[in-house]
Amino acid sequence: MDGMNQLYGRSARFDHAHVLSEDELRRAAPSIFAVEAHESRSERFRPIPTIEVVRGLAREGFMVVGAKQCRVSDPSKREFTKHLLRLRRVDEDQSLRVGDTVCEMLLKNANDGSAAYDLMAGLFRIRCLNSLVSQTATLDSVKVRHSGDVMNKVIEGTYTVLEEARRTLAAPADWSGITLNHDERHAFGEAVRVLRFGDADGEVTTPITGEQLLRPRRMDDNARDLWTTFNVAQENAIRGGLHGIGRDANNRRRRVTTRAVNGIDQDIKLNKALWVLAQSMKELKTGRAAA
Repeated sequence: MDGMNQLYGRSARFDHAHVLSEDELRRAAPSIFAVEAHESRSERFRPIPTIEVVRGLAREGFMVVGAKQCRVSDPSKREFTKHLLRLRRVDEDQSLRVGDTVCEMLLKNANDGSAAYDLMAGLFRIRCLNSLVSQTATLDSVKVRHSGDVMNKVIEGTYTVLEEARRTLAAPADWSGITLNHDERHAFGEAVRVLRFGDADGEVTTPITGEQLLRPRRMDDNARDLWTTFNVAQENAIRGGLHGIGRDANNRRRRVTTRAVNGIDQDIKLNKALWVLAQSMKELKTGRAAA
């Protein structure tokens, strides 16, 4: 599983949003600074220097507030491997309160062949440390393969995502007005359970229940609207720490504790799936597809 640098979680809190300096970025994720491809790549591979994109986004007001990169078994790839950055307009944080939602950009890249360049829009709820990646019918991330005229594609795609990202900020107000009944919440929790713990065939063996995934970790998350339900389930699924009693291969009782989702790709995949699930519930409740 991909490793997570703890600076990523600490530095992204809204109440003391800290813009990471280039020295801090180099310590947290040195592969951000790769300007050439890893030696394993062919001549057709075109490196995309993340640091150049970061400096360009800074000119648009987006600063890096979180960074992590994968652990690698090959030491030679440490300076080139997959990394994920969170960028936010920190000058907007002054008026934010607990419960608010801010827009972020999430940037994934690697120059060792382990990932394409991917710029995504994200939302950050001021209540928990994990970010959620938004995926709606009108918003797609910009992916760029490491071949051809990559930098022009990166620049064009960046402005597209920057413009579309703000549309996702309508979701908190929109979904907060949709109340789920008991059966709808149960169905939502069971769907999250399959997304988080299901195997390739959708089979789930964990003793962790859908009800546990819907159990709030704080008093002000007791609401039954879709936005709160989504955020509670998303936080429980990503952060882990849920407990249950299962059975081993010999049918003996054993304690089970869920682990946090730390891998870059697993985190993004699960967050996108949860967003699509919530969007589908919204459409079922309102009879309207996403605009």
